[in-house]
Amino acid sequence: MNTKRKTSGALIMGVAFIWFTTHFGGGFASGAQLFSYYLRYGIWCLIMPVIAMAYNAFFFTYCLRYARKHEVYDYRSYNNSFYGKFAPVFSNLFEFLYIVVMCVAPAVAFATGGATLSAVTGLPYLVCTLIIGVFIFVVAIFGTDIVRKVSSVLSIVIIAGLVAVCIPNIIVNADGIRASAAAMQAAPVPFGKALYSAFLYGTFQLCNVAVFVQHGRVYEEPNDAGKSMLAGWVLNSALMVMVVLGIMTVYARPEMAEQSVPTLFMVQQGVGGGVLTPVISILIILGAVTTAVNMVAAMVKRVGNAIETPEEKELTEQGKPIRKTILIALVCCLADFGIAQFGLLTLIQKAYSFIAYLAIPVILIPYVIHMIVTRFDTRE
Repeated sequence: MNTKRKTSGALIMGVAFIWFTTHFGGGFASGAQLFSYYLRYGIWCLIMPVIAMAYNAFFFTYCLRYARKHEVYDYRSYNNSFYGKFAPVFSNLFEFLYIVVMCVAPAVAFATGGATLSAVTGLPYLVCTLIIGVFIFVVAIFGTDIVRKVSSVLSIVIIAGLVAVCIPNIIVNADGIRASAAAMQAAPVPFGKALYSAFLYGTFQLCNVAVFVQHGRVYEEPNDAGKSMLAGWVLNSALMVMVVLGIMTVYARPEMAEQSVPTLFMVQQGVGGGVLTPVISILIILGAVTTAVNMVAAMVKRVGNAIETPEEKELTEQGKPIRKTILIALVCCLADFGIAQFGLLTLIQKAYSFIAYLAIPVILIPYVIHMIVTRFDTRE
């Protein structure tokens, strides 16, 4: 009995950590996402991340519970089951939404890596995104297996790096946090605007249901989903508030308005800046690269499955790139490079919000209707 509880607990925490590492990427580590959706909306930035993650936890619980109860563990089968007789419309709308995500997310990773490299080296942003793009293209063709193996470890290293950077700055620069809080309160933002921004942030994160459904199979029973997502809510909220507080140590400075990588600026102005600046820069760039490589590789596989012959598919399954996969990867990287030229903050503020607006009719509204009609999936 004890062994069973321990195993179940480990699996529950494992899925919670999957949410954590899926949410956590270069855009998060750079602080650009938190700055765009929370810090710009004043003192509410201290509670809105917690509210947004509670919103996500509620919907992800419903998603994982449904996947386990009905035993549908790939997102196409899940969608066909979930949307029922409306699946021919909504499953294909979800496919379109997912393709948009697969285009925008790597572009944000390009922009994150490029902006960080530009801030550290002083090279033009265009040149830096080109360097990042070439690196991502090469790794996407020849090194996807390595990336998959190190991505989880790298996420943990980035998280540890952020904790090591943020906590000392929060403790030492508490006056900076108080100054930022005073500046925010001097020019207050209405609660409704801050809440709507948190709503948009949480809504574009709902697209992760495509990633999560496969993990529903690990639960012994459907209700275990709630335990996982409760733990995930705590993990995500805690790290978000920590980074928000860290950025608040420098938020009141006039130079902050010009920064596209807020956490890097925080490190440069804070404790141990000389030592920690190159460390956090490398970690942010590597985090962005692994995100982009995984996304580009997924898109290559998606398109390749539709156009490759059985013989070519066998080669790609063995990790041997063929002309078609190289061409698909090149097109994806060129498209992402072009999108990245809009800039990191613009992409996060505009493109992510666009995805959120797409997710409202495709995910949010159908899920709410499903909850009402089926009484939270307790009847057909």
